[in-house]
Amino acid sequence: MFKSILRRPLLPLLALPLLLAPVPLPAQTGGAPYSIDGRGFSRLQDAVDAIGEGEGTIRIAPGYHRDCAVQTAGRIAFVAAEPGRAIFDGVTCEGKAALVLRGAGARVEGVVFQNMRVPDGNGAGIRLETSDLDVVNAMFRGSEQGILTADDPQATLTIDRSTFSRLGRCDRGLSCAHSVYTGIYGRVAVTRSRFEKGSGGHYLKTRAIEVDVDDNSFDDTQGKATNYMIDLPSGSVGRISNNLFVQGRDKENYSAFIAVAAEERKNPSRGLVIEGNRASLPAGVDRRSVFVADWSGEPLAIGANELGAGLTKFEKR
Repeated sequence: MFKSILRRPLLPLLALPLLLAPVPLPAQTGGAPYSIDGRGFSRLQDAVDAIGEGEGTIRIAPGYHRDCAVQTAGRIAFVAAEPGRAIFDGVTCEGKAALVLRGAGARVEGVVFQNMRVPDGNGAGIRLETSDLDVVNAMFRGSEQGILTADDPQATLTIDRSTFSRLGRCDRGLSCAHSVYTGIYGRVAVTRSRFEKGSGGHYLKTRAIEVDVDDNSFDDTQGKATNYMIDLPSGSVGRISNNLFVQGRDKENYSAFIAVAAEERKNPSRGLVIEGNRASLPAGVDRRSVFVADWSGEPLAIGANELGAGLTKFEKR
């Protein structure tokens, strides 16, 4: 079971040559920054409004886009024409996020979100307020939060092949922000993604009824004042499997890697599967921590996990 974990790459990132290559401004692309079936738009909101209650794909040109939009209807795919080179930089709508989504469904693919900050400390790349969302091959960096959601118990959030870097905060007397923080969603699936260099809060905090967290890396070695790698504050069922965890030195709370029902027991947790993971402390760190800390009081299905020195498998709290 652990052979595949040990052999898989530590850095499941976006295509780095694309992210690191010089990125031209939209004006240098020779066309409009946004297009729908060949029709160009200078503002993202205009493109969103053109789809309205229908369904469509907005292609986003390479460049730094100091722009944002609110989706209130329809099903929209926001797709980078060149993955990793369409960058939304530092502009939010409604004091929330670059994309505020409350339509009938959305997909975000190949887009970079960075430098999102707002007065309440929850500046995000994406604020998801209702309906399903698929996030694929995206990057969130240097913001207060990557993705923040409201509650929608009937909906699903999926995140695949994406990177969350230098996110989160717990300062200014405000509630903490996290790399990803979801409300009570029906299902949250996070696969083949990387969490790193957190700047406060938790890496993945979700109140989802069901979770599927599989084949990700949580690299906290360069984190600052961070907390849990995965926090299921209301409890959850589902799976946490085949992930790589390294807890860093600079922690606000190093008492556990995964926390279950630490705030409330709103969701059932019976049978939550946690197996096939690899977890460790960095070299030279001499302290103890717990891999899974449980407040739910329900029987969890904790299988075989490879734990490094100083880690205890389970603790009931």
